[in-house]
Amino acid sequence: MAVQQSAAADPYFPEHGDPRYRVHRYEITLDYRPGPNRLGGAVRINAIAGRSPLAEFFLNLSDFRIGRVRVDGRQPHYTHRGGRLRIRPAKPVRPGAAFTVEVHWSGNPKPVNSPWGGLGWEELEDGALVASQPIGAPSWYPCNDRPADKASYQISVTTPSAYAVVAGGRLLTRTTRASTTTWVYEQAAPTSSYLVGLAIGKYQTVLLGDPGPGGVPQHGHIPAHLLPEFSRDFARQPRMMDLFQELFGPYPFEEYAVVVTDEELDVPVEAQGLSLFGANHVDGARGSERLVAHELAHQWFGNSVSIADWRHIWLNEGFAKYAEWLWSERSGGRSAQQLAAAAHRLLSSQPQDLKLADPGRKTMFDDRLYERGGLAVHAVRCALGDDAFFRMLRGWTGLHRGGAVTSATFTAHANRYADEPLDDVFDAWLYRTALPALPTLVPARPTHPPTNAESA
Repeated sequence: MAVQQSAAADPYFPEHGDPRYRVHRYEITLDYRPGPNRLGGAVRINAIAGRSPLAEFFLNLSDFRIGRVRVDGRQPHYTHRGGRLRIRPAKPVRPGAAFTVEVHWSGNPKPVNSPWGGLGWEELEDGALVASQPIGAPSWYPCNDRPADKASYQISVTTPSAYAVVAGGRLLTRTTRASTTTWVYEQAAPTSSYLVGLAIGKYQTVLLGDPGPGGVPQHGHIPAHLLPEFSRDFARQPRMMDLFQELFGPYPFEEYAVVVTDEELDVPVEAQGLSLFGANHVDGARGSERLVAHELAHQWFGNSVSIADWRHIWLNEGFAKYAEWLWSERSGGRSAQQLAAAAHRLLSSQPQDLKLADPGRKTMFDDRLYERGGLAVHAVRCALGDDAFFRMLRGWTGLHRGGAVTSATFTAHANRYADEPLDDVFDAWLYRTALPALPTLVPARPTHPPTNAESA
């Protein structure tokens, strides 16, 4: 596992994440009451200090009441202002030493303000969900909120028994006592803080397809009245899973779940082992199938192979966009070349001032980043040819599984599969703003001697 953590603050969100230490594991215990939107929580964090003595550090946490803080069982000095819980241990933590932090908090969770609206914990008409990308995780738990600081998670949620709790990972136990039920999930794979997903609502659970021996269990959690539409819209997801495992390598987690809320969402949201869709993404006509493919692809690109900081977000979104095109190509729709041409026409009519490898905070979710990211991946495919391209992709997801990477990591990796250096391709697509010419996929050479008809 390669984790390329910067020793500096994230250039887009310097107030989020502390590079002076890294977290190994979070054990989170929550009690949530949907009616009053009341959350009580406790967390035990196992962490490791960096190369310097840790006289102080901070966690990101929104405006909650703090009930208790401990470092290695001792009470530290702490302050909680501006979304930062700043902690000064009674004794500095030695360089490279393991330490534990305990925090208890309570209050009414609400989204974190951002340029894209509220992020994180969202109270629904009947339940709640978490959609944290990129900085919403502190809206509900204390964390070192930087994408490269990946940890395992155990999450226990107690809520009224009428509600189901869905989180990314494996359901360990579900225990009912009186009128409440406690759900405990384990996510063993390294997970970025923004990718810890959670949904609380009145859902019906269905199994998608038959995973068979050694297959990936896939479940849907949906309001009962949407089940007929869901059954059609997500019917081909098991085929997507098979295709993406063929093209990208083994699915990187134990299982995969999708949740459909009973409310509309602007866009679906990926989490580790889990994707969240709105009722507006279910129409019974597969109208959002490309988004089903997009969110599934994020499990490889963005979730398992994560970015070291937010400058490199095209590595998440460009590959997920290209996965949409690959699914279309392999399922009887338009080819990747046709979809690339459509994206190229669209971009050619728009401002060309976005640098893919460092788009800036304001435009990191611009539609142009998704389309240009897909085109950049297509350009690499065109330059390498299909055989080398898909070997390169499987090598990428295998080598960096559970890790965090940069654009430079990817360009160096892809060059290892090329007969000639790809420097000009990457310079044009990643580091310059002008739109390069449309890359063209060269048909694969036949593996048999041409017939008279083929040579005519």
